[in-house]
Amino acid sequence: MSGKKEEYEHIRHCFEPVYDENSRVLILGSFPSVKSRSQGFYYGHPQNRFWKVLPVIMGYDIDYLKNADIRDKISFLIKNNIAVWDVIESCDIIGSSDSSIKNVIPADIECIIKQSKINTIVTNGKLAGTLYDKYFGEKIKIKHMTLPSTSPANAAYNMEKLTERWSVVSQRTGMKQD
Repeated sequence: MSGKKEEYEHIRHCFEPVYDENSRVLILGSFPSVKSRSQGFYYGHPQNRFWKVLPVIMGYDIDYLKNADIRDKISFLIKNNIAVWDVIESCDIIGSSDSSIKNVIPADIECIIKQSKINTIVTNGKLAGTLYDKYFGEKIKIKHMTLPSTSPANAAYNMEKLTERWSVVSQRTGMKQD
């Protein structure tokens, strides 16, 4: 350890939401981690279980997206009527620490809703749910469901428990499950 104290940085979200006119479920995280920001896409930490949970609940093998690139992941989301975005457009943050987030500017979630068939909003973890309530609870008339975080820091939920809780997403996409 270097002993160097990390400092706040003002960070803008560096990649676009994923959705199209047929998207039905919007999954919202809080803000991209350092790893996700460096990769330029959602849930980039190799231990985050997001890209394992989604294939399983949509009827695919757990490793379906294991070697997928960003284009493959976008295609998977669009094919399954799933939109992905974050609640925060920009903020001050230390590294990837959700607890350090301050000076939040919320994302323009309404634009996605207006341009799609979103009828279900899911927040990935408690912070995303809390931020959604704070910034959109009165503005957006779609109730959200807070699901357990797919982050590796959420050790209370193993893959079986996560997929059980996240299965609500597949039930709301309008896609037939095999």
